[in-house]
Amino acid sequence: MLRIEKDCEGCVTRLRVSGRIQSDEIGSIRSEMNDDCTRKVLDLKEVTLVDLGVVQFLINCEDMGVELAQCPPYVREWILRERAVGL
Repeated sequence: MLRIEKDCEGCVTRLRVSGRIQSDEIGSIRSEMNDDCTRKVLDLKEVTLVDLGVVQFLINCEDMGVELAQCPPYVREWILRERAVGL
């Protein structure tokens, strides 16, 4: 089950995401990120499982300047592998 907690401090939006993230839940994360803040942080410390669509979404987020904080090692490794394949 996905849980999202949103904190806004100044012009920084931090989303703490926990649980499983599946591709069909990306829209929920996007809608929470849609605000006027210039800096966005996705805190992934408590993420337990992702799928390929989520990894691709996270790659896109990083490319758009979103910080992936406390990214689980297996997710970071998957991101690196997907980036290498895309070259």
